[in-house]
Amino acid sequence: MDAFIHSHIEGGVMTLTLNRPERLNSFNDAMHGQLAECLTQAERDDAVRCLLITGAGRGFCAGQDLNDRNVDPSGPPPDLGYSVETFYNPLVKRLAKLPKPVICAVNGVAAGAGATLALGCDIVIAARSANFVMAFSKLGLVPDCGGTWFLPRVAGRARAMALALLGDKLSAEQAQQWGLIWQVVDDEQLADTAGQMARHFASQPTYGLGLIKQAINAAETNTLDAQLDLERDYQRLAGRSDDYREGVSAFLAKRQPQFTGK
Repeated sequence: MDAFIHSHIEGGVMTLTLNRPERLNSFNDAMHGQLAECLTQAERDDAVRCLLITGAGRGFCAGQDLNDRNVDPSGPPPDLGYSVETFYNPLVKRLAKLPKPVICAVNGVAAGAGATLALGCDIVIAARSANFVMAFSKLGLVPDCGGTWFLPRVAGRARAMALALLGDKLSAEQAQQWGLIWQVVDDEQLADTAGQMARHFASQPTYGLGLIKQAINAAETNTLDAQLDLERDYQRLAGRSDDYREGVSAFLAKRQPQFTGK
């Protein structure tokens, strides 16, 4: 079977490369299955302390491979909800729940579910030549893979509505200016910049980073009172961690901490 996802673990970083470059890394069912297996390893393996997702070739991900969804004019209509329920929804939920930082290095066009997949990662770094396209409206479809949830939250309602309804290209630089993504770098610097950040995270207090991520995600729907209670509970957990003890010891001894991620 073709390897549609290349997985590489080194120095605490799992790098997943979407690998259907001849189809701009668009998703088919087999690719979804392989990605799901890699995420299971990322969830279970304590040696993996950061996840980095990128694409092979000239694009990041063109979303769903429409060759897999060819509609026969004389046949019954397809059930696209099945694909969303079976593949995209679990993917979004797993990335959000993964108690480790997830970096997305967008190396080229991110269209449709490829764009919304990127927005669902914790930190997005894009090559200057990259662009984001909410292509769904051009096909009469709805942004999925979390698109209608993430877009208004990262871009604001006015921009989210126009991006989703128009389906126009958004340059990486504009995406950064609007707060959709964290950083834009020159194309040739993307791999190094993303890799450097991933290696940094792999040396940090992973357990605490996971709590930060869960807290910020929870804040999207919590009241202030509920969030304050959550901060109290998470701080209690963080204070019991080995990394907190190591961080304080290193600070007082004026030395570099050696975090284990626990």
